[in-house]
Amino acid sequence: MTMEKKTKISKDTANKKMTVVREFAGSLEQVWNAWTDSNLLDQWWAPEPWKARTKTINFTEGGYWLYAMVGPDGTEQWARLDYISILLHDYFTAQDSFCDAEGNKNKEFSSMTWKNMFHAIEKGTKVEVEITFENEEDMKKIIEMGFEEGFTAAHGNLDRLLEKQ
Repeated sequence: MTMEKKTKISKDTANKKMTVVREFAGSLEQVWNAWTDSNLLDQWWAPEPWKARTKTINFTEGGYWLYAMVGPDGTEQWARLDYISILLHDYFTAQDSFCDAEGNKNKEFSSMTWKNMFHAIEKGTKVEVEITFENEEDMKKIIEMGFEEGFTAAHGNLDRLLEKQ
């Protein structure tokens, strides 16, 4: 069985949901840590030439990750991921929002709910991400902003990070 190193994104506009599936050549623990440890997240989360920079993270239920996507010209786009539920090495759910550098949510964009599920497979780990939007318009906006290309590129960054470990 070969590793499917291709990001698959399916859209269910009627239910305001996007599903992302990707396999990684790393153990369940390695992949989980890459999604939950800011030292690792900062190395892969942003599509190049952008970089992710964590301001604060508290990976616990009720905690949050506040980070900036920093462009090559120094432009910062801030986001906040509020952790709702966590089952170690199995899944976590979170509410993702655009915000300012202090974590105050941007009212022009609705939040999205992410459910990240992790499954050990024969040659690594399969990650399934279900992203639910408040309305179709918000889903379309995120897609127009380049979500598919950006998240796919970030997965390539994660592949390279896992190869180094």
